[in-house]
Amino acid sequence: MTEANIDFQLLDEVMNKTISSVEESREKIFDIAENAHKESNYISLELEALKREIEWVISQTDELELQARKARQKLASISRSFHQYSEAEIREAYEQASQMQIKLSLSRDKELHLRQRRDELERRHRSILSTIEKSENLIAQMGIVLNYLQGNLRKVGIALESAQNQQLLGIQIIQAQEEERKRVARDIHDGPAQSMANVTLRSEIVERMLNQNRIDEAKVELRLLKELTRASLMDVRKIIFDLRPMALDDLGLVPTLRKYLEEYEKRHGIETKLTLLTPECRLQNSIEVAVFRLIQESLNNTAKHAKARHVEVRLEFKPHVVHFRVLDDGVGFDQAVKAERPQFGIMGMRERVKLLQGKMKITSAPGKGTSVLFSIPLRIEEGSKRGNSIETKP
Repeated sequence: MTEANIDFQLLDEVMNKTISSVEESREKIFDIAENAHKESNYISLELEALKREIEWVISQTDELELQARKARQKLASISRSFHQYSEAEIREAYEQASQMQIKLSLSRDKELHLRQRRDELERRHRSILSTIEKSENLIAQMGIVLNYLQGNLRKVGIALESAQNQQLLGIQIIQAQEEERKRVARDIHDGPAQSMANVTLRSEIVERMLNQNRIDEAKVELRLLKELTRASLMDVRKIIFDLRPMALDDLGLVPTLRKYLEEYEKRHGIETKLTLLTPECRLQNSIEVAVFRLIQESLNNTAKHAKARHVEVRLEFKPHVVHFRVLDDGVGFDQAVKAERPQFGIMGMRERVKLLQGKMKITSAPGKGTSVLFSIPLRIEEGSKRGNSIETKP
């Protein structure tokens, strides 16, 4: 027995060292990804400014070409009627044509240099984006390993009793968590982070304009800055709502669904309807969150794939179960084909329903829309443990 304990202690020490090493490596990769993000934002801003400058130089070059053409035409006219012009007029025409040609050549060289600089920045940007993608994937994979080591293997003696089942379940849960974190990080990076970078750039532009007393132009930039800030605030609120609708805790499932369906209709242009087949009830918080997420995922699938004009959510509260259905009038699909190539979203819903000990049924056919029916028990059996309860809304 003592030898076994000693072995487990040694194994715990090895595990602790491994976890520390993985954590340190993960932090270093995170720093690389963060620096790459900063450089990507900087290059994006530089590219935007560079493209505007190229457009301006191109317009200047076109104008100089027109002026150089007119100068050459004037010079040709003087050459044909040489005796009609004074020496000063002839010298002025030659000098003007020469200056226009020099300016045109310099403008073309500048345009070429700017284009080369743009192409170089675009190549760097693509390389940095590839680095960011690789580092984020590596961070996610290391997160799975780290969480698994910390959560399932730290107490090795206990884990050995049901290693295979715990391993499969643990990996599935951790993968889902990491995918969600990656999605949230991407939403923040593509939305508020980019907007704040643009706010910083435009603030500097406004500052330069004010220093140069270009008041009217500064006012225009300030209006754009206000719109950009408002859009960024909307992005932040959307991300917060997707993470956890605060109204779900305060108002309950039905009011939150009504608000979500209103926003869904505005965002996707799909007419929505919420139908209560029984009086509204407040459920246990965890059940309300699960029901909301399942409806949300079903509606997301409708928006992405169904090409529907109308979608309806039906809710029915029973003493020991809640039934809900999401129906659309979209293009539908062949269930036999879909069964061979299941979507990740549908697989995730089935896993969630399975954990809730509920049932899920999809009915669809090409050209006949789709119906997704859920039945979630309000008492989840855990051997002889107590389950969840329903609280009737007063």
